[in-house]
Amino acid sequence: MLNPLLPLLRQHFNVTDSQLGSLQTVLLIVLALASIPSGYLADRFSQHTIIAAGVLFWSVASMCSGLAPTFAALFVCRGLVGIGEAAYAPAAQAMISDSFPVEHRALTQSIFASGMLLGGAGGLALGGIMGERHGWQYAFLIVGAIGIIPGLSAFKLKEPPKRPRSEVVSISCLLSVPAYVAMMIAGTCITFSTVSFVTWGVDYATSYKDFSLKEAALSLAVIALLSLVLGALAGGYFADLLQKRFAYGRILVIAAAFLVAAPFLLLAIQSDEKWMVLAGFFVASFFMSWYHGPTTAVLHDLTPQRAHATAIGVYMFVTQIVGALGPLLIGRISDSSDLLVALQAATGVMVFGALLMLVAIYFVRRDGMHHPRLAAFRAEDDAYSAAHPVKGD
Repeated sequence: MLNPLLPLLRQHFNVTDSQLGSLQTVLLIVLALASIPSGYLADRFSQHTIIAAGVLFWSVASMCSGLAPTFAALFVCRGLVGIGEAAYAPAAQAMISDSFPVEHRALTQSIFASGMLLGGAGGLALGGIMGERHGWQYAFLIVGAIGIIPGLSAFKLKEPPKRPRSEVVSISCLLSVPAYVAMMIAGTCITFSTVSFVTWGVDYATSYKDFSLKEAALSLAVIALLSLVLGALAGGYFADLLQKRFAYGRILVIAAAFLVAAPFLLLAIQSDEKWMVLAGFFVASFFMSWYHGPTTAVLHDLTPQRAHATAIGVYMFVTQIVGALGPLLIGRISDSSDLLVALQAATGVMVFGALLMLVAIYFVRRDGMHHPRLAAFRAEDDAYSAAHPVKGD
């Protein structure tokens, strides 16, 4: 919900685009740093407790953002939001993969992702409306307060039976799997690009395309609500479908979707007609959202069950720590040139990331989805899963 408030924050604190970009950058850096310990804890202890704590921490930090008297205080609060987000994602995604059959893994993760996308769209709309009517402070306070009830409810979530504690899969062991590393490098480029567009999309529409703040926030929120959710579900469905034919089917779906999205992104940022801007963003967002569920599914396919949350935590660390530079660098390009050129560069980075996924496909074709380095861990976990099948197996 930060993004529609950028014009108001620029005016209130009298800061540059680079400084505004740093608000998203610090969140992503803290999120990245907290992801590995959060993933490790989620693989070893109660996942629903970690989820609940993460949501509550995020909510309180968001409310504190609305009380920030200075830009420096707001900067600190945005960093604290990252801790809450880091605690939530690895635990939730691991719980989902452990609760449903493998053949439906991408779709179930996509359904989960669609909920997060719905929340993002709601935050975009609410932030724009509340910010314009009542100021940016109230926008942060209200959105943060909304998260308290779901956070408390998460303590009652039921999770799959915990397997007996056994040998931990080390990070160095995960990084010895070439396909996993290739997915992280590709994901870094994708994160750099997508976070840049999410951060600067509303500001670009108001500054370059003659949208009002309310008009831009609502228009892009509707686009997000429809295209991102539909795209996430479609991506999960087609990824599971293609996975039945190829060991790398889910990776292929992700790469193809971003390559299809790229020309529509360029259409959106270069067109002078408002309807063309919105149409381009709609189609691009639809295909870009195919990424969410299949990516989590691929990371879990490549790793044994005992390391599912850790695998996500390490992936988030690498992709977010580098991807966090996206809003900041795009802001600096905007300061020295203009935002149009900056977003064109972000599109190029996205295409490069999609092409890098072909490298991951090469390694899967060479080594298979189950790399020999993890064979012993996987055999032990598979034996436990066979003795304790999830409902639907």
